[in-house]
Amino acid sequence: MTTWEPTWPPAPHGTASLAGRIGMLRTRRGWTQQLLADRLGISRVAVSHLEAGINSPDARTVTLLSGVFGVEPHELVDGTDYPTAKADRLPLVTARHTEVAHQVALMEADLAWIAGPDAVAATSTVAVRVRTHWRIELTKLSSTVIDPEERAMLVAARRRLDDGVKAPEAGRLDRQG
Repeated sequence: MTTWEPTWPPAPHGTASLAGRIGMLRTRRGWTQQLLADRLGISRVAVSHLEAGINSPDARTVTLLSGVFGVEPHELVDGTDYPTAKADRLPLVTARHTEVAHQVALMEADLAWIAGPDAVAATSTVAVRVRTHWRIELTKLSSTVIDPEERAMLVAARRRLDDGVKAPEAGRLDRQG
């Protein structure tokens, strides 16, 4: 006795698989499946199933994936086999920056203000307060970060913060690594 199995029409010619795109974006960044899973808050097995095409991501997962890869949800699924009906329900934009990236950008803006055309003298009370504030903030952030890329971003930010300090003050800084 033969059984009937439904078959779906194949994806249009020239269409990439979303599974392949996820795997390509992950490997392009040098991330392991476990690192991507940690960023998304899902299991490594779930990432493996997404990349193998065993499971199709829901709208929440597509949104999270687009955020960690730094693209908008529609950009991630565009030209793939992701169902159009599901793509129509995706948000138009997503948060693409972590708290660490956001805080480092704010620090950079403050340092540019200190050193810019309307510069506050590097030894002024305001400049010292700004640098002290960012030393404290970077220390707080470094105690919560587990991601290697974010840790490296904090180390680079700390170096940038310390580079603008005159030699006598730089000797008092406790360096985080």
